[in-house]
Amino acid sequence: MNFRTDLALEKKEFLKETSAEGITSEEKEEEGIKISTIEILNEKGEKLLEKKKGKYITIDAGSLLSYPENAEKIISVLSKEISKLLPKEGSVLVVGLGNESITPDALGPECVSLVLATRHIKGELAEKTGLSSLRSVGAIAPGVLGKTGIETVEIISALSKELRPAAIITVDALASRRLSRLGTTVQLTDSGISPGSGVGNSRPAIDRDTLGVPVIAIGIPTVVDAGTMAFDIAEKYLGEAALKPEDFQNGENLMMVTPKEIDLVIERAAMIVAMSINCCLQPTLTLEEILKIVC
Repeated sequence: MNFRTDLALEKKEFLKETSAEGITSEEKEEEGIKISTIEILNEKGEKLLEKKKGKYITIDAGSLLSYPENAEKIISVLSKEISKLLPKEGSVLVVGLGNESITPDALGPECVSLVLATRHIKGELAEKTGLSSLRSVGAIAPGVLGKTGIETVEIISALSKELRPAAIITVDALASRRLSRLGTTVQLTDSGISPGSGVGNSRPAIDRDTLGVPVIAIGIPTVVDAGTMAFDIAEKYLGEAALKPEDFQNGENLMMVTPKEIDLVIERAAMIVAMSINCCLQPTLTLEEILKIVC
């Protein structure tokens, strides 16, 4: 059974090989938070994980429903990991992918609304407000094809040609293989993203190949395939040997499941990701100062 997931870590968990050629992985812990890094090195690694070549960093943030108790710690760790993937200088365009009208898919638009946009703060205005040291940042939620009639990559490509950012950061909701990872895991990658892939509606890729600049994708799983969920529950009580994975395929009737507290998960996940991006891009400001500006 090809369990649906956007997480490279989960893809690797189901590899039969204990050490796969073309793939490296390492784990570490920082401030009590587990960080797993998988790097796909070549075409063989791409075929094994069904992912593009690049780095995939997975942060086990714990339940986002516990916000704000552990928020500062998560923001600190996430901000540092984002910094490792971004150019040190130059303007950045932050793009919130997804449909704001569908709660599990609203992470990107909600996050972008909290990103500190500074591209317009220049010259005398920057001097008077004491914000002349800020990095230039633009933020946009381009919507979805069904509403705009325009492919997301076309919108971002047009903006990129006009704004010429040093890098693009995308934020999107993902699909997970495990129920336990919904609203608890953050994935970062420098390989870009294909919007809609998690729910079987993959659109053209948003990556360095199509846009000509580095694309850093940040995502949090908010949905799980119903067939996958049913298999997990059955496996828990009956054991894997008693099951036929093909019996749990959704086929044409694709159904996705999301937590009952998804509105709260999206609200808190958007805040954490947005503040992590803000702290990464504006290191001269404290988290408290950023919160006063954007909230």
